[in-house]
Amino acid sequence: MVLSNTAVPNEYGPFREAVLRGEIPVNIPISLEMNRIDALIESPDYYYDDEAIEGFIRYCEDEMTLTDGGDLVLLPSFKLWAEQALAWYYFEQVKIYDPVENRYKFVIKKKRLCNKQYLIVARGGSKSMYAGLLQSYFLVIDTSTTHQIVTAPTMKQAEETMSPIRTAIARSKGPLFEFLTTGSVLSTNKSSKVKLASTKKGIENFMTNSIIEVRPMSINKLQGLRSKVNTVDEWLSGDTREDVIGALEQGASKLDDYFILATSSEGTVRDGVGDTIKMELMDILRGDYINPHVSIWYYRLDDLEEVNKPDMWVKANPNLGVTVSYETYERDIVRAESQPHARSDILAKRFGIPVEGYTYFFTYEQTLRHPPKSYFGMPCTLGADLSQGDDFTAFTFLFPLGNGAYGVKTRSYVSELKIQKLPPAMRLKYEEFLAEGTLVVMEGAILDMMRVYDDLNDHIIQNQYTVVAFGYDPYNAKDSGDKWTSEHGEDGLEKVRQGAITESVPLGELRLLAEERLLLHDEELMKFAMGNAVVIEDNNGNMKLSKRRSSEKIDNVSALMDAWVVYKRNQEAFG
Repeated sequence: MVLSNTAVPNEYGPFREAVLRGEIPVNIPISLEMNRIDALIESPDYYYDDEAIEGFIRYCEDEMTLTDGGDLVLLPSFKLWAEQALAWYYFEQVKIYDPVENRYKFVIKKKRLCNKQYLIVARGGSKSMYAGLLQSYFLVIDTSTTHQIVTAPTMKQAEETMSPIRTAIARSKGPLFEFLTTGSVLSTNKSSKVKLASTKKGIENFMTNSIIEVRPMSINKLQGLRSKVNTVDEWLSGDTREDVIGALEQGASKLDDYFILATSSEGTVRDGVGDTIKMELMDILRGDYINPHVSIWYYRLDDLEEVNKPDMWVKANPNLGVTVSYETYERDIVRAESQPHARSDILAKRFGIPVEGYTYFFTYEQTLRHPPKSYFGMPCTLGADLSQGDDFTAFTFLFPLGNGAYGVKTRSYVSELKIQKLPPAMRLKYEEFLAEGTLVVMEGAILDMMRVYDDLNDHIIQNQYTVVAFGYDPYNAKDSGDKWTSEHGEDGLEKVRQGAITESVPLGELRLLAEERLLLHDEELMKFAMGNAVVIEDNNGNMKLSKRRSSEKIDNVSALMDAWVVYKRNQEAFG
């Protein structure tokens, strides 16, 4: 059998039956992906080619080797993923120009259905091995593939994808690799020149003039390429806010049957493109957005309680017990219990539980912006988080709206020098804040707090806000306090000393409001700050705001907390 629009896929069929019998537990995202595959089978528009997946399996097991040089037996998960990536096709009518007849003609072209595959699986799932097998297959078997890219947060991680190919070249166990690797790279004689070799440029196939090369995970290094096959490894784990997958696709999409493989364990970086992409993938899985060209295998536990259920761990790693042992998982659980600092990483990397729900103060969903709203002429409280040196100075306005809801607006200040020192990716983020008007750049190297205060006062007058109370941490804020007192008197000026004892209760109240979607923030800067906020707990369970990195600003959340505290103190003033 070659093409069929009625056949049950060779690898997916037995997997589906095992799931239905209860032999293989799957999470919600995987069950949704199964629904999508069932829809492909039922559709008359898509065709399954069993030879495509069988050819891949034969190539891998006959020619490729494990990185330790041992014989390779393809894992069932690898077959399942590769089947969806390689074995589905559709036919498209395209308009092409015929120079002989000097006219345009319509022709029917067979095209591979899958252009992108997202694979989110726990650490130890052999993602890099799978990626290396696919890259090798396209390099050796698909003669139309001339340029391939492998990228990862570090060059070492990217090189791991290349390891299976280099091992196969060195060992040459199969007849095809024996033929391709016989000879010398330096030979000028075509018959004695090696056809496939690892070189300084990458891994090259001299018969087809094809290459796999490693590139840094940076848009600057990836934009403009027309690479037909690409692997983006650890796209959720890299500390990047750049959409490198999108950058690669811009060039690759100009080629027929391009393919992008994005592999990763669950991430630990917030407010990056990874969060956005995961939301888009879930939209596809749920059917809110129909895109049959994307394959999604998103492995994770469905909830935190399943960490204590070893029979559920395969939800996070389908290769558990083969590529990584149950004992390793058990040791990590003990480590997470005894070393709290390692807990979030273990939850994310071993069990696929998004770190944002357990270490970051606000979940990703709670940080999503509300529809824009004006609070012109309304009463409010004002909170401040004042900078030292060239850092942020943030002010947040809190507007009681009734029915338990609160509007939020923010305004921040930063020095010109601070902007100049930003790395390119972060500068783009700051430019977004500047465009929406929530960030103001002041001349010089250090913020002049009197100029900041004057601008803020103008902003309040322009919007006709009635500031009922102004809450601030007195540390490093004497001049601002004095300025407010001189113009408004001491009425409404309140000190909010920051620390675990005073912050814990208001932080808990703000999180509850955000959870119920009653904290109506509509600005990207506040979303950014909320996404960066983590909390540190003392021995008594009291919470204090913090952040993971200096670049991850939380100043606007600190100012929001001050505004909330003084609102609670002056609640009667709002009627």
